[in-house]
Amino acid sequence: MPKFYARRRTSILAALTALTASVALFNSPNASAALPTPVSGATARSYLSQLTVATENRTGYSRDLFPHWITISGACNTRETVLKRDGSNVVTDSSCAATSGSWYSPYDGATWTAAADLDIDHLVPLAEAWDSGASKWTTAQRQAFANDLTRPQLIAVTDNVNQAKGDQDPATWVPSRSAYLCTYVRAWVQVKYYYDLSVDSAEKSALTNYLAGC
Repeated sequence: MPKFYARRRTSILAALTALTASVALFNSPNASAALPTPVSGATARSYLSQLTVATENRTGYSRDLFPHWITISGACNTRETVLKRDGSNVVTDSSCAATSGSWYSPYDGATWTAAADLDIDHLVPLAEAWDSGASKWTTAQRQAFANDLTRPQLIAVTDNVNQAKGDQDPATWVPSRSAYLCTYVRAWVQVKYYYDLSVDSAEKSALTNYLAGC
């Protein structure tokens, strides 16, 4: 079992409780749901220094091992919840599908008015998580990770940008919009630290270099 479930109060119960809390926040009429802000550069550097460096292993990986998108509230699943959270003036139908709105993709600076042009990116990709520790998790733990609305792990971005990213880590891919680079790497380290995922040597070197300027 991953150490983070004991060390950082992240038992599967705690992870699911956090997910439930984020749903409650999203549905509260007095709350302003927004993409979680990642930790500071200094905190990210501290977290990075504590991550285990290990060779990645993709043996046995299947995207289906990370159940998503799950129902969050009513007819709304995780994807639809993120689209409502990250968009402006989003209107949905009775099935929770976004029928209108505006979305700004921070990865490339593009603005879209059709939900079909957006993917919900797992900032730390599911395959990357598997490679760096999630292969040892239970299905319930992988489900909590794949639908995490509490940490800066899910974000609506331009679909073809997300597809170009694929399962790459920051050693080979970072957003083209330089103004978002520090936010991206801080979020990456925060998610990896929270879930006690390892980094490979090239990934750690790239993160170290990027965070030095944050």
